[in-house]
Amino acid sequence: MAQARAKAQAPARGTAQARRGAKAKALRVLAWTMGVACVAIGFEHLLGGPVGFPGIPDPGPTVDSFGRFMGAVFAGYGVAWIRAARQMPVPAREVRWLTAVLLLGGLGRVLGLAVDGRPHWFQLVLMGIELGLPAVYFWLADADERAARG
Repeated sequence: MAQARAKAQAPARGTAQARRGAKAKALRVLAWTMGVACVAIGFEHLLGGPVGFPGIPDPGPTVDSFGRFMGAVFAGYGVAWIRAARQMPVPAREVRWLTAVLLLGGLGRVLGLAVDGRPHWFQLVLMGIELGLPAVYFWLADADERAARG
């Protein structure tokens, strides 16, 4: 009787494990993608200066200095994502902290919108990503740890 029950539950367990594995893989891919993208964008701003800042026709030396500094910070943020993605399992606590930083950046854009008005359209696209993507990361944050536990 117990064997029959175990056999009946086996496909359900296998399906649940497959879902956990797929979510863990999605988390790892998204974390790597976020890390690599942030490092690339950070270095583009660090080395290229304000040329890559949409909507700023004549940034001047102050914006140039600030943008290059923030490029380095953004590259460091990307390295933190890569570091998290390389760990086995991907640590949920780090994913949550890094995601909170992303969300805070999006909320900063909302504040800027409220205080100074509508920015360049590309900044609005980034704001949408920064406000929407955290839901996915928070949902997947512990996926790799759960998959590792079985």
